[in-house]
Amino acid sequence: MDYSLIISRLGEQLRTRRLHRGLTQVRLAELAGITRQKVIAIEKGDPTVGMTAYARMLGALDCEFALMTAAMPTLDEIQGVFD
Repeated sequence: MDYSLIISRLGEQLRTRRLHRGLTQVRLAELAGITRQKVIAIEKGDPTVGMTAYARMLGALDCEFALMTAAMPTLDEIQGVFD
């Protein structure tokens, strides 16, 4: 599976968790000790963000990584492939 899809999915999951916790990007950045720009980059699936920033954000959201077999991409995730 393409790593960019995995990063994108992770960003979406972190954004959803942030919103469910009622946190703004600014407040999450403060809790995680990272910049708001870094939170934005993580949520957008920017591949240049380092693991430390992900770990800080996960910790601030009371989450951790878990390894699982990757799911097949959805039609929405591959919509641009056939254009």
